[in-house]
Amino acid sequence: MGEVIVLDVITRLDLPVERVLDGAKEINLAEATIVGYTEDGEFYFSSSRANGADVLWALEKAKQELLNVSIPED
Repeated sequence: MGEVIVLDVITRLDLPVERVLDGAKEINLAEATIVGYTEDGEFYFSSSRANGADVLWALEKAKQELLNVSIPED
């Protein structure tokens, strides 16, 4: 098979969890917070930061970034 090129674009499609986590590992994050659901539907949360205020600030920053994303209409 040929080489697979992963495009760094915004998409309306869901991505495999492994692809998202692998991408995060490749950029050598200094800290990380993971929010998601297990295959059984249970909420999951984990963070490398111990300080809850710092984690909350990062989540609010993520919310701000998400609200500012512009996805072209079809």
